[in-house]
This record gives sequence, structure tokens and C-alpha cells, in this order.
Amino acid sequence: MRQTTSMKLDPTVKQEAQKIFNELGLSLGEAVNLFLNQVRLRKGIPFDIEIPNEETQAVMRDVLEGKNLEPFSLDDLKRERSA
Repeated sequence: MRQTTSMKLDPTVKQEAQKIFNELGLSLGEAVNLFLNQVRLRKGIPFDIEIPNEETQAVMRDVLEGKNLEPFSLDDLKRERSA
């Protein structure tokens, strides 16, 4: 038997997640049920949840504020990787 549940969701996050679920052939309800079953099986959240360290938090703030950003291309990344 299925039960209807009401949840408040961030509309942007919901929309972006639904696009991914659609590509996977899942509805939002099926994805939520998948998550809840993993919680039940693992007896906890099925992925790591961590508070970023100070350095990562500073970088994240900079990105949000548009600071200390340098443009780069895919070719730049490929060169760095092969070096």
C-alpha cells in the first residue's frame, strides 16, 4: 500500500533532480522511496555528510562572491592532467 506525503522542497533543486531522475527512468516518488529504503537498510543516511574544513569554506565563499576566480578551458585541464 502506498501513502501520500507532503514535503516542502526547494523548487530549483526539485526541478534539477527531476531532470536527472527522468534520465534514469525514475519518478520523484520512486527516487524518494529508493532513498528511504537505503536509509532503512543502512540504518542511516546512505552517503557521507560532512562540514567542510575552513579552507574549503573560504573557497566556497569566494566562489559565491565571484572572488579569486581564474578562467580556464578544457584544454587547460587536459594539459595539467598530462603534465
